This record gives sequence, structure tokens and C-alpha cells, in this order.
Amino acid sequence: MAKIVLSKPALICLYGFPGSGKSYLARNLAEQLQLANVSSDRIRNELFQSPRYDAQENAVVTHLMDYMTEEFLSSGVSVVYDTNAIRVAQRRKLRELSRKHKAEYLLIWLQIDIDSAFSRTQERDRRTSDDKYAEPQTKNTFDRQLSGMQNPQGEDYIVISGKHTFTTQKGAVINRLYQMGLIGSGIVQHSVTKPELVNLIPNPHAGRVDLTRRNITIS
Repeated sequence: MAKIVLSKPALICLYGFPGSGKSYLARNLAEQLQLANVSSDRIRNELFQSPRYDAQENAVVTHLMDYMTEEFLSSGVSVVYDTNAIRVAQRRKLRELSRKHKAEYLLIWLQIDIDSAFSRTQERDRRTSDDKYAEPQTKNTFDRQLSGMQNPQGEDYIVISGKHTFTTQKGAVINRLYQMGLIGSGIVQHSVTKPELVNLIPNPHAGRVDLTRRNITIS
């Protein structure tokens, strides 16, 4: 199936607890949309054999992520920025970067309860692409990351559940991209999951039914 192409470049950023499904969403978006997945976990593991996750290492990874993102956006390629944009200043910088390259900016807040998020970090399957490079978490490192998170306030974002399947998540993202004028209505109709049709024909074996009272109009 051909990937969805946006009408202009976009920078998609992510926010949520560790274990909320940010890399899962980023990977699936990159498989469905014509965009580059710039992953902090992947870059870190390419650069450092034994990552320390300290401030100096984080600065190197962020610098390279920003450089790659600028290169893609300047070439007209959309990007999903796969790291946790936990600070207000960080998100402001990313918005400015998108404006610099005349790209649209979308922040996605993946919400999940804390217990489920932490449980996921302890059950990562290193054989999968989403978990292979993820930062190992203890309760202390998990709590420390949560304490440093600054929830979006006065920012434009969409909220999706980190517990939903990608099919449902994709519907919310596609709808917002449509509202932003980045995709056409035809793509929305083909991409958003449609509810199953209800059986409108009465069961003839279920007893007598007064069809005149079924007032159903299908247009």
C-alpha cells in the first residue's frame, strides 16, 4: 500500500511517560506516512556502545537529531521526532525549527496511567524494533524522568491513548492532519476505521416485528 504523502513538510513531536508507546507510534507512522523517523534511541546506540544517558551524551544525541531533522525538513521531507519532548523550552525550539523551514508542527501527547507505563518498561522485549534500543528503566530512573516532565500548557497538541492500537491512534492523527490541511478528505475516508454496520434486518425467527415502527432511513 502506498504511503500517505502530506501536502507540505511537517514535524511531528511526541510527549508522554516512558512506556507510553512513543516509539511504537513513531515507527507505525513512518510505515504509513511519507516521513523520516529520527529516533533518539537508535542514534544513541549507533554512537555509544555502552550508553550512559547522562547530560553530555544527551546533548550529543539531541544535536544530531536536530541536525538530521533540519536536513530532512529543508529537503521537503516530513519528520517524526522520536524522543520525549519533556520540556517547554525543548518544544519551543522544535516549533521554531519547523517555522524556520516552513513546516507544520504537530505535538502528540500519549496518555497512559503511571503504573501501566512503568510495567511496560519492565517488560520490554529486546528482540522487537520498538524495544531493542530503549533506555533501561529502574523505579528511580522512571520517577526521575517523570519529575522532569512539563505538561503542555497553552500549546497546540492532540491527545491519544497509549493503550490503544495503532489503528485507533492513526485515526486521531489522520483527522488532525486533515484539519491542518495536510491531507485531503479522500485519504481520511480510506484511513480512518469505520464502525461495523449494524444488522438492520430483523430476525424472522425472533418473533413478530412491527416493521412500520422501525423508522430507519438510510441515505
